[in-house]
Order: sequence, then C-alpha cells, then structure tokens
Amino acid sequence: MKQLLLLSVLITWATTMTAQDFIGSEINPTGTQNRQNNSQQTVVDKRERPPITDYKIISAKNDTTYVDTTLSIYKDYKWNYLQKDDFELLPFNNVGQPYTKLGYEFNDVYIAPKFGARAKHFNHYEVEDINYYNVATPFTELYFKTVLEQGQNLDALFTSNTSPQFNFFVAYKGLRSLGKYQSSLTSVGNLRLGFSYNTKNKKYYIKSHFVAQDYTINENGGLTEEAVQQYIDEIQEFDDRSVLEVNFQDAQSLMDSRRFYLDHKYYIIKSSDSIPNNEVSVGHKMNFTDKELEYTQVTPSSLFGDSFETTDLQNLTEFQDIYNEGRLTYYNKTLGEFTVKVGYTDFNYGYNRTVNVDNTFIANRLLGEIPQVGAEYFNTIGKFKVKANLMTSVSGDTNGNCFLADASYSIIDELDIGATISSNDRSPNYTFQLYQSDYINYNWQNDFSNESIQNFEVRLQSDKYGKLTASNTIIDNYTYFGLNEEDQVKPIQYDETVSYLRIKFQNNFNFGYFGLANTIMYQNVSDGDTVFNVPEVVLRHSLYYKDYWFKKALYLQAGFTGKYFSGFNANGYDPVLSDFFVQNDERIEGFPAVDFFFNAKIRQARVFFKLENANSILLGNNNFTAPNYPYRDFVVRFGIVWDFFL
Repeated sequence: MKQLLLLSVLITWATTMTAQDFIGSEINPTGTQNRQNNSQQTVVDKRERPPITDYKIISAKNDTTYVDTTLSIYKDYKWNYLQKDDFELLPFNNVGQPYTKLGYEFNDVYIAPKFGARAKHFNHYEVEDINYYNVATPFTELYFKTVLEQGQNLDALFTSNTSPQFNFFVAYKGLRSLGKYQSSLTSVGNLRLGFSYNTKNKKYYIKSHFVAQDYTINENGGLTEEAVQQYIDEIQEFDDRSVLEVNFQDAQSLMDSRRFYLDHKYYIIKSSDSIPNNEVSVGHKMNFTDKELEYTQVTPSSLFGDSFETTDLQNLTEFQDIYNEGRLTYYNKTLGEFTVKVGYTDFNYGYNRTVNVDNTFIANRLLGEIPQVGAEYFNTIGKFKVKANLMTSVSGDTNGNCFLADASYSIIDELDIGATISSNDRSPNYTFQLYQSDYINYNWQNDFSNESIQNFEVRLQSDKYGKLTASNTIIDNYTYFGLNEEDQVKPIQYDETVSYLRIKFQNNFNFGYFGLANTIMYQNVSDGDTVFNVPEVVLRHSLYYKDYWFKKALYLQAGFTGKYFSGFNANGYDPVLSDFFVQNDERIEGFPAVDFFFNAKIRQARVFFKLENANSILLGNNNFTAPNYPYRDFVVRFGIVWDFFL
C-alpha cells in the first residue's frame, strides 16, 4: 500500500516540474432570428450579443460566478447523477441508490440536529445548493445521461429576467432506473422554483425558493449469503445479475421533502458613493422544512429480528422544522462588515403512536424550541480576507453552539494560503434520539450527550501546481449506528475521542495536446478507528488528449480515468433506517476502476461518452461497495449538457 501511495505521489510530483497551460474556450451566446414575409425578405437580428459574464449565477451566500460553457476534465468529473465531483464517494450498483463515503469533511457547523436518514440525502438539495440567477436573455440548461437499465436521468433549468431587478427560475431533475439486480428500481424527482428581486434604488433585496423532492427506492437487503459467494467466484451463469438472489423483494423506502426559504434585507442607511461605506441594513431569513420517511415491507425479514406485525409492515417518520432569523448589519469600508443575529427554531419530529417494548415506554414525539443568538464578521484588507461566524443557543429544549473562523491571503497572484478553524457542540440527529418501527429491535429513545467537533484546516493553492488541503478533526461523544452484542443495529455513543487526519492534493497539468489530472487523499484515524472507518488512501488519475478539430468547430477530450482506494471496513447499509451502520466484520478490499471517456464540445453543447469500469472486461468484477452490495459492472453511458441562450 505504501509503495502504491509513493508511486502515485511521484507521478503527480513529476508533473509539477512542467508549466501548466489551460486550454478552454468561451463562446458567446448567439441570438440570430430569421423571419420570412410574403416577399421572401429575410430579417437578421443584428443586436449585439451579450457577453457570457452577463449570465450570472449567485449562490445562497451571494458569491457570484457566471455560466461556464467550456469543457474541462473537471466537467467530466461532475457529469454524474449528483452533478458534483464524486471522488470521495463509491456508488451502489444502481443510479439513485446511496453511496459509501470514502472521506469526510467537518466545516459544516450548525446547532439544531439534523433529521437523519443520511443515505437519502446525497442528492438532496439543501439551502446552500440552490443558486439564483441574473441573465441578459432567457437561459436554459439541459442535462441528460443514460442509466444502467431501462430509464433515464434528466435535469432541466430555465431562468429569465423580466427586468434588470427581477429574475425567476424553474428547474426539475428526474431519475428512473431499473437497475441490474432484482428489486433495485429507483425513482427520484427534484423540483426547484425560485426568484430574486431588488428595488431600483437597491435598498431592498429578496430571494426565495421552494423545493419539492421525492425519493422512492426498492430495497432488497443486498445479496444472500449464497449469492455473495456466487458473485465472488465469478460463476459465468451469474454474469446476468438479475439471476443472483437478494434477501427480499417486497420492501420500499420513500422520502418526501418540501422546503420554503426566504431571505430578504433592507438598507436603513444606504451609501450613495460608488464605494459603499457606513451602511446599515436589517434582514430576515425563514426556512420551513417538512419531511416524511417511510419504509414498507410485505413480509418481515429475519435480518432485522422479530416484528410486531406478521405482514404489511410500515414505518412512517415525520419531521417539521421552522427556522426564523433576524439580522442587523453594519458595514464600513475599513472596519469591515459586522452582523448580530437572533434565531429561533421550532421543531416537531416523531410518530403518531407510542410504543411499549419490554415494559419500556417509547414516546411518540420530540417537540421543542431553540432560541439562538450570534454574530458574523467579514473583511477584506488588501490581499487578506477574514470571516467569522458564531451562534449559540440561549435556552430551550436543545442546547448547542458553533463557531467558524476562516482567513486567507494571496501571497502572489497565483498562490493563496488559507486556514479554517471550527468548533461545534450539537445534539445527535433525531433518528439517534427517537425511532419507532414495526421491527421490535428498531424502537428506542435515547438522551445522548452533545457531540463535540473541533476541526482545523489549512489550504495552499497554486494556479500552476495545484491545491493542497490538510485537516485534523477531533470528535467527542461521536454518535453512530453500530452493532450491539446481539448483532442488532442500534444507536451508540462512543465514550472516547475520535481523531481524524485528512490530507488531499489536486492538480491538473497540460503537455501540449495531453493533460494529466491527479487527486490524492491520505487519511488516518489515530483514535477511534473501530467506530470511524475510512480507507487510508484514495487515488484518482486522468490521462487525456485534447485538441480542436474541424477548424475549431469542435473541441475534443478523450482519455482514461483510474480510481483506487485501499481496503477498509466499509459501513453497512440498513434500509429500515435509510442510513449506514459501523461494522468491523467484513472488509471491503480496495480495487481499481478505470473509465474511458470521449467528450466533445460543439458551441454551447457538451457531449459525453463513457465506458465505465472498463477494466472489468478483462479482469472481471467481484468487488463490493458495502457488505452484500456489489459494485457496478462495465456499462456504456452517454449524455449531453446543452446551454441555450435566447
């Protein structure tokens, strides 16, 4: 393993001795319209084409970028179901199913507990995942990708400005995939609607969105013991994966989620100068979230123990959370931006029944309020940037606090350094605290201590040589699902400390018509390695050819991407909880996965063609994503991302 890591580092480091050229193109949107009247005259639209920078994308934190129609290796990495770089994720055998995590980040700080059912949230659009827009002309983006068997994955976005002040957007992401294995059908829908507006005098700003998301997964409990052995032995008759036996075929998990979000502010004092100074604003945020998690099964499975019912099992978990926040902000061009804020969370989590198990009464609801106060600070002084965020509960039914500070400095134009320190004290997710099920073993009510998470991260980024990130995380009272003495899945709180080190390096270099992109991650759990399982090494290398063809009418990118992780005790997947549990009995051996890709860009369209896990054609595939859940076989997939500017 150490030799493989050393070889990977040497390959990557060798490429840093050569300068990097960035090849890309920006093609302005076109707007030519031809009309034909009775005299066969043609009218040509000679309006000036808006620059691509007039098509702005604005994040929830008001960071602004613009529509990018270029093709790069990083666009290939994001051409997947999540539309994010999935370097630290290992997918299950069907699109829309969960992922095994290969690494963790802890810069997300918050006070109120999360719902739980984390296996259903990989594709879930949170507040920070929703972008807003300001576009010169109506803009449409279409994403399409084939799936593994009988279905498709499509994401469509339309946005337009009715005036320079008002923009709206409508987007829908849909997935349906039958899968290769029995009872593995997935069906997902993500609807996003939103708008943003500001008055002409720019004293009032508002942005809002509504999302409705549903996830329907046919659960099969993984392969049976006999089928696991048949899969490992690579018996030819089982190359048809639908022949392999699964643990059950009559279960389904469903999560419905709806959210309404509002963020608006008004400038009490607004500077009239071109450079803002001494401004005062008041703001308000509201987030209303409603979720339902349901697990149904016709016949109980012995995998989960005894059940109250002999048929038609149903678990229904409900969750509502309303968060309101008031803000007062002062900005001075020298001193920076100061914000004081007051928040209030009202939560309602639980069930419509009470349960008595072995004379232990289990309540049906967790109800309460969490009043909070906090402050924020942001300033830019030359090439130095600093920001800080502090929030703490002051009373209520759940206590907690969080703090995050970040500083960065540009040493030279192509070299930045930065550091982040965070501390978070919060209650465990609601599903750890209270859960009810028709399965007797899946009923509990716990009064856990708060998890305490301290994280320190340093960053070094060079446009020429790449990005290096190193972080160290200390966790006290780490809470997880694990196996008790009877091999039953239960929530457990670790009474010792977890210490987690993570180092990640990324770069991309060009050598004429060829490019080499590298990502290396090293991880070490020095304390708590029996409850916090990650692979020691995760690698990804891409070697590709790139050039313009047909008089620069087409930009081509073709090559190989190889990914590897070292063996580790991957967490098991529990369909009843829609979550993962720690196990140390079955080790998932590391394996390479090599994809061949052939991508092309024609004007604003990017076409993708990929042979996934191509090395399994020669080497076969008996690898696993999680215990009893096989990894994907070789498959040919293609799709397109097309931007339309009207």
